[in-house]
Amino acid sequence: MSLIEITEVKKRFGDNEVLKGINLDVNRGEVIAIIGKSGSGKSTLLRCINGLEVINDGSIQVAGAQLMADETALRTLRLKVGMIFQGFNLFPHLTAGRNVMLSQTVVKKTPKAEAETMARKMLDRVGLGHKFDAYPEELSGGQQQRVAIARALAMEPMALLCDEITSALDPELVSEVLAVVKELAEEGMTLLMVTHEMRFARDVCSRVVFMHEGRVHEIGPPDKIFDTPETPELQRFLGMI
Repeated sequence: MSLIEITEVKKRFGDNEVLKGINLDVNRGEVIAIIGKSGSGKSTLLRCINGLEVINDGSIQVAGAQLMADETALRTLRLKVGMIFQGFNLFPHLTAGRNVMLSQTVVKKTPKAEAETMARKMLDRVGLGHKFDAYPEELSGGQQQRVAIARALAMEPMALLCDEITSALDPELVSEVLAVVKELAEEGMTLLMVTHEMRFARDVCSRVVFMHEGRVHEIGPPDKIFDTPETPELQRFLGMI
């Protein structure tokens, strides 16, 4: 059984159908890049998987459990599937360590001492163990995003959804964040990433999904997608980047 099963998922905002019947299975340990033009539905798909958007039709299963709209089920889902956003979403009045501890203590009801141990471990994992007591304003954008990754990892998710996590960073900071994600991939973390980093998608990902106008237009191994695109839409997209 796939870890994430997406079947005929549709999502509308008013009269605008953003997702038009998405089918995608994600196996444990897979690293999947989702590419495509702005407005193709990439970020909306991730938000649907994590329950941040309610789907109109179709179904999503995570680890065999059907995605439900009630609050208890969504809390359970978000313990299984972490999400990292383009904006770092750190609380400015809390240190890096306290930011990583917060969701553990609030959502998982983890005791404070245990949460601190986990926070220190995860900050070490992303190369920021020495920044436990630093506030977000004292960190670079790349460091803030690495704290956000540590925060997601501290919840011990089965999979991570990454929504253009490098697009808000200066070019020189992108590599430090991608290095952390590459390490997670090598350790077997299941990753589903909306990204514009095509070299990363080619070198690290097991499959690439090209979305176009709310549909999965092409899907396959990186070599197939980048070297032998089958449709004019993908050919045009690759020609633009």
